[in-house]
Amino acid sequence: MLVGIALVLLATALGAMGLRAADSRTTMYAAREALVPGEQLTSEKLVRVEVQLSDLASGYLSVDGGLPSDGYVLSDIRAGELVPKASVGTGSQVRVSPLSIAVDQASAGALVIGSTVDVYANTPDPAAGRDAWKGPERVLERVAVARLSDGSGFGGGSGRSAVQVLVPRENVGTVIGLVDSGAKFTLVPVPGSAQREVS
Repeated sequence: MLVGIALVLLATALGAMGLRAADSRTTMYAAREALVPGEQLTSEKLVRVEVQLSDLASGYLSVDGGLPSDGYVLSDIRAGELVPKASVGTGSQVRVSPLSIAVDQASAGALVIGSTVDVYANTPDPAAGRDAWKGPERVLERVAVARLSDGSGFGGGSGRSAVQVLVPRENVGTVIGLVDSGAKFTLVPVPGSAQREVS
């Protein structure tokens, strides 16, 4: 009987050890909300989650590893996603600049922070007469939306909204030139991009 009891206790202990080994979860950082390139990475923008990643854990930011002191987002991270180490770098590694452009409110209506859009510009054509346009041309591909406004304080009731997009640094001058020329901008969400849910 004593041998049987000992075997039962041993089996119980081994089972508990096996469960502890199988439950080798790690506390990782995940995005509290959508994070876009150029955004500084702070603890307020993150949540702690317990996950079991085994060998994959080294590719993501862990709570034990801490946050980098000069951490900036280099590529889009959706809300709730774990933070890949490859998506975080220093400020000098950021290759985009935030630039606000005026768009029709209907163009901005479906967008959220983190949406990916193509930017089209329609420029005036003075040679063709007053109120003539050269036709829309795509000037930026797959850029992220960093900030939105509701139009209040931006032209009042003009039906225009300011949308801040993250422009590759080599294209900033081109976009500023289009703004100064009076171009009309339209933002077209890329298929599969995050968008506002229609209630």
